[in-house]
Amino acid sequence: MKFKANEYSKGDIIKFIRQWTNLTQKDFAKKVGKSKRTIEDYESGTTNYNIQFLKDIANKFELDIIISKKR
Repeated sequence: MKFKANEYSKGDIIKFIRQWTNLTQKDFAKKVGKSKRTIEDYESGTTNYNIQFLKDIANKFELDIIISKKR
């Protein structure tokens, strides 16, 4: 699966990946080594994650995430 990350908010990206994997927040959190609360915060946009976290989950779920400049 490929999607353009710059077309979504940071919270939407995590939610989109989680929903695509068909996992609950609790199960997704367990798979990526975070708490359910952290995933909730990422999805709501109240907490930011770093690019390394995004790269790690992309690798874990075999995703290609494209980040490009807006034109």
